[in-house]
Amino acid sequence: MSQHFTSILFAFSSALSWLPPALVSILMLVIVGLTAFYAGHGASALILRIPGTRSGAMIRNTVSALRRPMQIMVTLLTLLAALPAATGFSYEQEQDLRLFFFFLLILVLGFSIITMFRLMSEAYLNRLARLDYADDIMARAHQTQIKVLRRLGEILIGLVTVASALMLFPSVKQYGVSLFASAGAASLIVGLSARGLLTNLIAGVQIAITQPIRMEDLVVINGDWCWVEEITATYVVLRVWDWRRHIVPISYFLENRFENWTHNSAAITGVVFLWLDYDAPMDEIRDMLRDIVRSCPLWDGKVFDAQVSDCTDQAMSVRVIASARNAMQSWDLRCDIREKAIARIRKDFPQALPRRRVAFVSPETGEKLDMADPDTMLSPPVHRPPPGSYMGPGSVSDSRKK
Repeated sequence: MSQHFTSILFAFSSALSWLPPALVSILMLVIVGLTAFYAGHGASALILRIPGTRSGAMIRNTVSALRRPMQIMVTLLTLLAALPAATGFSYEQEQDLRLFFFFLLILVLGFSIITMFRLMSEAYLNRLARLDYADDIMARAHQTQIKVLRRLGEILIGLVTVASALMLFPSVKQYGVSLFASAGAASLIVGLSARGLLTNLIAGVQIAITQPIRMEDLVVINGDWCWVEEITATYVVLRVWDWRRHIVPISYFLENRFENWTHNSAAITGVVFLWLDYDAPMDEIRDMLRDIVRSCPLWDGKVFDAQVSDCTDQAMSVRVIASARNAMQSWDLRCDIREKAIARIRKDFPQALPRRRVAFVSPETGEKLDMADPDTMLSPPVHRPPPGSYMGPGSVSDSRKK
């Protein structure tokens, strides 16, 4: 078939022998390239018309994502096959064109591999997104691994593609070999300058394998509750509850302590503290709190308890614990418990509300004074000098005497 294709090209060149040979070769390559490009466009259009079955949808998505790279690859391969028939070029010109076409072919091939790799990972992530993985640690672990390793794979494929394309040229190849073979100051400076990038790249691999954090994990950074929104090859994007974003180097999670509230499970136990008076009937209040928690739809039905955890000279602290499915539901559950408990205590147990007590005692005997007795309500007598008496030097009465 290749011989038939070459013979057609030679016949085309013979038909235009009255033109300059170089112009005939250029015209031939242009026509062959355009024909191959539009032929690939037509073939991809036919594939996109496959009926909408599940396998057909997958094929259509793949062809739609790789449509333009495949057209360029078909065009380059056709030009490489037609290049021997371009007799209007010298040997050096033909070799230069061949190297240029191979250079473009390697770049397009690397781009196609990255696109295909991204398409496959997105299909897997979309499949996970259709599942309810709020409590599924395994699903979030797969999501983290796919996203981190995909970015690392894209970087690696990109570097290999560019290096392979540049190694086609002898001058660049010789320079690259000498650069990698040298152990002088230049390589040391490059290594030191890229230390931060290499550290984060290696940390990304460790994060994907060990997984101290996963996608949508709830972590505490600098006192803020944050959700892991995105994990890249070098940094992590954390979403705060008020929609702020923390951009943290990925190596931070290997070198510093942090809290991960959803590492093993998304379920969490919330704590509510109530300060009550010593006259509070704890048995009745405990039953009231149990009824309140059971009536809350956010309670997962696993953990509940109410105990006196602390006391001061004025009140006692009652600790209420209740579990929820995740941290956000735990926050709403605790707020709901506080609101309902305060309302019920004010209505049913007003004596349980915290109060401040003051006792009046006699300074002479130390006995408690009865504030209902009118005699105790009077202040002790105050001895004042009579009018006109001497009140000291410079007083008005002293000046009158003088």
